[in-house]
Amino acid sequence: MLKIIAIILCVGFVAIQFYRPSKINPPIVAAETLEATTEVPENVQAILKRSCNDCHSNETVYPWYSNISPFSWLLAEHIEEGRRELNFSVWNTYSGKKKRHKLDEVCEQVTSDAMPHNQYLWIHRDALLSPEDKKILCDWAETEKAKIEELP
Repeated sequence: MLKIIAIILCVGFVAIQFYRPSKINPPIVAAETLEATTEVPENVQAILKRSCNDCHSNETVYPWYSNISPFSWLLAEHIEEGRRELNFSVWNTYSGKKKRHKLDEVCEQVTSDAMPHNQYLWIHRDALLSPEDKKILCDWAETEKAKIEELP
């Protein structure tokens, strides 16, 4: 009986490997990106690339486990949710009000350790933000927020 269950589980695991979510990043329009109209110092850019862009941009670098279902499904869901919440690749499509709100959230999320996600940090230890990284991001977010005109 255990042997039959093990065989069924193995066949099921192999079968689900044939259903994979797309790993094609959406196209990037240079004029819509964060860098197009927002000053992003090199140190901030490095932090965003290391700790944020895999889920919050259209520049996701898919890790090895993105090829294994059901992990690939969970990863695709996290990336979709991350892009829906904040996508630096479409930053300039946001209103001024939304940009200010997202900059507030950047600081709130990193200082409360809500971001990067713990599940992401399990394998991507280099994405862990130091207190200095958090301060750099928060200072940058506050500076940029002050520059944004009061737009709808």
